[in-house]
Order: sequence, then structure tokens, then C-alpha cells
Amino acid sequence: MNALTHPLDLPSPADATEPEWEAPTLLTLPNPRKLTTSIRATAQVFQDPRSAALLERIRLVAPSDANVLIIGETGTGKELIARHVHDLSRRSGKPFVAVNCGAFSENLVESELFGHEKGAFTGAFSAKTGWFEAANGGTLFLDEIGDLPLPIQVKLLRVLQEREVVRLGSRKSVPIDVRVIAATNVRLQDAVAAGNFREDLFYRLHVVHLALPTLRERPGDILPLARHFIEEYRRRLGYGAVRLDESAERKLSEHAWPGNIRELENVIHHGLLICQHNVLGAEHLHLSSLNIQRRAPEGEPPPAETAPHQALEDVLRELFNEPDEQLFEKIEETVMRTAFEFCHRNQVQAAKLLGISRNVLRSRLIKNREISALK
Repeated sequence: MNALTHPLDLPSPADATEPEWEAPTLLTLPNPRKLTTSIRATAQVFQDPRSAALLERIRLVAPSDANVLIIGETGTGKELIARHVHDLSRRSGKPFVAVNCGAFSENLVESELFGHEKGAFTGAFSAKTGWFEAANGGTLFLDEIGDLPLPIQVKLLRVLQEREVVRLGSRKSVPIDVRVIAATNVRLQDAVAAGNFREDLFYRLHVVHLALPTLRERPGDILPLARHFIEEYRRRLGYGAVRLDESAERKLSEHAWPGNIRELENVIHHGLLICQHNVLGAEHLHLSSLNIQRRAPEGEPPPAETAPHQALEDVLRELFNEPDEQLFEKIEETVMRTAFEFCHRNQVQAAKLLGISRNVLRSRLIKNREISALK
């Protein structure tokens, strides 16, 4: 289950006989072919100076048993980094268990993490070990840690402090030896300030902090990753050697990559399906127009506040002229409901758009009967 680590076989930018050039490190997930529908990044390289500095930091902190908090946007390779930390630690060769905290309902998350005894709840026909016990001796990767409900956060904090778990429906504690690596794509400090994440748990997890730069913030990794995905998918498709022409390289380098590494992988995969003569050109690269951050030309001031923000202020001022004790609650409800509909009723995307946890959004939508079927 360990991540694969090996040099990336790319053409040297200089004479191949020069000994000082070294191929960048490549990390890949196990069985990436089974993850083609996942939003996770399946590969990671460290050629850009910013990512190379991150790799060096990982090498320094990995040997310890300290808890690690990884911050990064979706698709930046948080699980790959967690696996690399595990591989460089004394726990290498022991279990690495990855759990998405946002994938379970509030009713099941406690059982999934800590296990349960037979008869602990309706449908518990037999005892079951939780993910903490499954990872005993190794590393437990808790992705999207910000989605954990507050009651579970309390129990997680106790597990981290006492180094033991109590299964649901049991009074007996089970000792564990687990290193926890947590990850999130939202600022937990903001969640703490909003009362959605426990401050004591935040500091318990925040022993080592690894901030993953977005792909647009490390442009030196774009083309090496593109070449890796070309090799990966042309082998799957049974193609011969395929090269990027200069127009394609330029187009890839100039794109903002809102979807990060996973978006790049999808773009390359699609491009190979439609390219001809074993040359991938700019016309074969269909890039997303979502969330592209355009910078003002050098020397020019940043753009003025957009009209929608001004319109929002005007509406709020009108509402303030009509006192209402429930005004804030109504505004908050409107924002969450509108975001939910804007994201085609996708809770995860709506929560990400608002910068809050999925559980906070879900509880509010249920309260206002927007998703009453999920009660």
C-alpha cells in the first residue's frame, strides 16, 4: 500500500552526460489505474524550487512520530504527501490507512473510526474494528478532517491524548500505536474561530504543518507532470511515443489550473484521445475556464471592486433600515441555500465554495428543509 517513489524519466535540459543534473522525484499512488474517477492527484513531482523545498521539509519531519497537518487545495496531492511521510518514517512497511472523514454520515463516522461491538446499534450483527485499530503500528491518514462533527472531534482528541480507543458499545479500552496525519482544503483556523472545529484538537494535530502549494504556484512542476501523464496514458492506450509541441507547452504553462494536478491529468488524458501523428498540440488541450485568477499587468493598479459586491452592500443597507431580530439568521440561510443550488445541490462543492465544513452546511440545510430527505 506504499506510494511508489522513483526518479521521473524525463529528457535532461542539458547534456545527459553532465553528472550534476538529477531527475526530479516522482510519487505515485498505488494502483492509479483504479482511481480514474477519483478527484485525488495520482502523481506528484518536485522539480519547482517551491516543491523541492517542501520535499526537503518532509525529509526533516518524517522520521519523528509527531502528528502532521497537511493543508492544500483539492487535487494538490495531500494523500501522496502523507504516504511519503509514512514511507520515510520508522513506520514504513507497517499499515498506512487512508480515511475520508467527509465520506461517512454522522451516524456512522464514530463506528468507522473507533469500531463497534456486536449489538451496539441496529444492524451491528457482529463486532468490527475501527480504522484506528486497523492502522495500529502504522499511520492513519484522516483526509478532510474539518468535516468531522464536533462530538466526534471530542472523542478523537481523547484518543490522541490517551493513545487508546473504546469501541462503540464497549467499556473496554484498546491501546493503539498510531501516527495521525490529517489533511484539509479549508483553513482550520477560520473553522476554530467560527466554532466549527475544536481549538484543542487543532493544536493537537498542528504539531507539524505542511502547506502544499497549488500547481499554479509551482509552475516548474507543470511540464514534468504533463510528460509523466503522457507516458502513463499513452501506454494504457497502446500508443507509441507522444511529444508535446511548443504551443502545447506554452498553453499548459500559462493556465491557472484551478483543479490542480488532477485537472492536468484529465486534460492530458483527453488530449491523447484526440491528438494525431503522435504530437500533442495546443488545439488538443481543452482547459477549464473556472476560477482562473488573472493578474493585472505590471504597473497597473488592481481592478476596482466588482459590481456584484457593490450591489450586495446596497441590498444589505436596505435590510438594515428594516430592523429584524432574525436578520443575520435569514441572511446566512439565504447564502447557504443559494450556494447549494448554485452547486447543483452538491453539498461538498457548496461547502467548499463557502469555506465551511460539509457538516455545518448539511445541518443548516436540514434545519431549513432544503435536504429533508437526508434527515
